[in-house]
Amino acid sequence: MARSRTELMVDRLRELQTSTTDIEASAVVSIDGLIMASALPADVEEDRVSAMSAAMLALGERIASELGRGTLEQVYVRGSSGFVILMSVGEEAVLTALVRENAKLGLVFLDMKRAASDLAKLI
Repeated sequence: MARSRTELMVDRLRELQTSTTDIEASAVVSIDGLIMASALPADVEEDRVSAMSAAMLALGERIASELGRGTLEQVYVRGSSGFVILMSVGEEAVLTALVRENAKLGLVFLDMKRAASDLAKLI
C-alpha cells in the first residue's frame, strides 16, 4: 500500500531526529500556520508550534527583505534550555526543530538543510 504524503514527511522528520540526536522534536508547518507533519513529544502543542512558526517565518522574511539581507534561509531563537530553529521548505512551508542546549549547530543546520530539501519534494 502506498504511503501518504503526510506519512512520508513524518518518516523524514523521524529520520532527521534519529540521525541528529541534538534535535528533540520537529514539524513541518505551512506558511499559513497549519501543521503538515510533526514528530513532536506529547507535551508540545502542535497548534501552538504551528502558529508561532508561521509568525516567526513571516517576520524573519520581512526583516531579511527590508534590511537588505536577501532571501530568508533560517531563523533561530536561543533560550537558556536550547534552540528553536526554523528553515524554509520551498515557498510554502517551514521546518521547525527544537534543539538541545549544547548542540553542534553546524551539523544541525546541515542535516536540517538536507531534510528541508527532501521535504520540499513531498509538498
